[in-house]
Amino acid sequence: MTNQDNINNSDILNNVVIEGMQNIKANEIISLNLKDIETAVCDYFIICHGTSNTHVNAIADSVIEETLKTLSDKPFSKEGMQSGEWILLDYGNVVVHVFQKEIRDFYNIEKLWGDAVINHIK
Repeated sequence: MTNQDNINNSDILNNVVIEGMQNIKANEIISLNLKDIETAVCDYFIICHGTSNTHVNAIADSVIEETLKTLSDKPFSKEGMQSGEWILLDYGNVVVHVFQKEIRDFYNIEKLWGDAVINHIK
């Protein structure tokens, strides 16, 4: 796989993850494009929040189902599925963060990557 293939794959995965979030009405979806940041560990951080533990888990499940159905891709690792406060899905070049609102506000990941290109999703 060439570097160009990898970039295209992360762009496609970014879009599919967002679709999975939108299917369950995730709140304030933001995609941080980290490709031009030398110290970034991945191409995209995709962040959203839900209204309860159940909603957060449903959003994460929808993302997993959508990426599996559309791309036959599943996360390398999943963290936080038990608590439903902050779920992290690691797809390698795309890292997904699904928060409860209070936890998202506390950690404020969007501000940590101020150099990223930020795309607010409707």
